[in-house]
Amino acid sequence: MSLEILLRYLHFISIFAIVGSLVSEHLLLKKSLSRKEIKRIATIDGLYGMAALTLLIVGVTIWLGGHGKPTEFYTYNFIFHIKIALFAIIGILSIYPTVFFIKNRKGDPDEIVQIPKTILMLLRLELLLLFVIPLLAGLMAKGVGYFG
Repeated sequence: MSLEILLRYLHFISIFAIVGSLVSEHLLLKKSLSRKEIKRIATIDGLYGMAALTLLIVGVTIWLGGHGKPTEFYTYNFIFHIKIALFAIIGILSIYPTVFFIKNRKGDPDEIVQIPKTILMLLRLELLLLFVIPLLAGLMAKGVGYFG
């Protein structure tokens, strides 16, 4: 198996893990949760973070390592830069929910914690932006946005 195929496989698996974890968090989120439930969501959020980090490392390796398409194909494509920007925005949006889950996962497992509405809205916004990225990837694969 070539390195390019392995990298692309890891890239796709990371994407699936990100989508799966965000959808799981969204489905598990309620107006109030026990600390035990928050701990479960925090674990899922940790998987989300590991998948995002893996996606970033593998994506940069594909881009700068010249595996498959030449580096210029990505560097000189404004759609690629929009994809990167959306990925960064999603990462920034995830900070507040992650910090909330980490801070509130410990303590009496049966204690009920009120979940700020902001967390649900941020998760929904992350999902919305995340579902735009595959459209951009498809456009980019067809050469749309290349200005080199």
